[in-house]
Amino acid sequence: MKIPKRKLFLLIIFAYVAFSLYAAYSVFFSTKVISRVHRVVKKETVLGGVRDGGAVGPLLARDWNPWEDEQVDYNSALTKKRDAFKQHLGEIDKNKPKRYRVQIWGKAAIGLYLWEHILEGPLNPTDKIAQWRVGELQSGKIDFSFYTGPAVVQGHVPLDMNSLVLVLNGREQEKVSYSIRWLEHAQALVKSHTVSHVALVLLGNEHCNNDFIAPYLKRNGGFVDLLFVVYDSPWVNDKDVFQWPLGVATYRQFPMIRPNAQLITSNRQYLCNFLGTVYKNSSRETLMQVLKKSELDEECITTAREKWLPQETADSLRRYQNALAQSELTLCPVGINSECYRIYEACSYGSVPVVEDVLTPGTCAAGSSSPLRLLKAAGAPFIFISDWKELPAILERERGMSQEQRVDRRRRLLEWYANFRQQMKERFTEVIEETFFKNG
Repeated sequence: MKIPKRKLFLLIIFAYVAFSLYAAYSVFFSTKVISRVHRVVKKETVLGGVRDGGAVGPLLARDWNPWEDEQVDYNSALTKKRDAFKQHLGEIDKNKPKRYRVQIWGKAAIGLYLWEHILEGPLNPTDKIAQWRVGELQSGKIDFSFYTGPAVVQGHVPLDMNSLVLVLNGREQEKVSYSIRWLEHAQALVKSHTVSHVALVLLGNEHCNNDFIAPYLKRNGGFVDLLFVVYDSPWVNDKDVFQWPLGVATYRQFPMIRPNAQLITSNRQYLCNFLGTVYKNSSRETLMQVLKKSELDEECITTAREKWLPQETADSLRRYQNALAQSELTLCPVGINSECYRIYEACSYGSVPVVEDVLTPGTCAAGSSSPLRLLKAAGAPFIFISDWKELPAILERERGMSQEQRVDRRRRLLEWYANFRQQMKERFTEVIEETFFKNG
């Protein structure tokens, strides 16, 4: 049968197109198979191969992935994104302020003044007689942690940082012996490279005789980088030895007082107060005689005892706090040293300290700014006197003050004391940061 030319032409065209498609498909398929077979061979997943010189198709492992190219591309892109994200996080970390960690071991009662009144840190548990108390806070670039209580003993305090502050008592020989044991423990930590930096906050001797600490100072070949010492020590140079405030009697459970409107604006019942021990042949005897002779003891609340008591009862502490809160002035005669807890306790209640500004016996620094040079340098708004015979004139001026004037003075005193503690906090933090981490 004769096929028409038109149909024959179309049939040829169709056969040509079909053959071209088949050829292209064969080339594409064989290329992909070969390329993937080669990769599988490299991974040693081929189960069979060329035998007897003949071409035999390789048997591929079951985990062969026909979409491997696409998966590799996807994984590569994902890795690039992850790397970019890590780099972004790294840039964020670089821009964050660097923080440092310091641990404080409070083995003297002034540690509580440092932690709760100066640094204003929390303590858990809140029970003041707990065997083990701990707290954490941030100040400046430093993260502080604080440990205190009878159960905080050498070798049992968790130490997870290499910068340490010891708070010790060097007031009397028994306390000195105890403090030396802690210093030797800290020295061993430094020698073993467990601790790199050590600062010491010391309740110094009231005569400023602190020679026991000298060998431990770095300036003398020891390991203590910084010393913060109470009282007018002649060692103070504001480089590696700094003066520290005595503060309130935390060992007698004196609390942190938060000022309120009632504390500032109340009408106070008494012009002045003095509750304390009156030592024989001391200026305190003179004070009591002046009050009695001038009949001022009726306008001032006074309770004198002949023997010092180391602890307050709940009742005596309450009476003492009430006296501070109900008096315009608190009389602060010298004891063994001119600086006493009463000064800071009066400030806590906005009762202006009347301070006996005289040097006491001992080796404390003398000079135009001594005694009480730390408080004077801070501009303490106190009444300074050199003789208690000046008191009647002072109280006469008090009688002439209006309530508005008294309230204004009270507010200024409370503001000064809050600023003073804040300055001590900033100074303490900055000095440690500069000394411990200046190369960090």
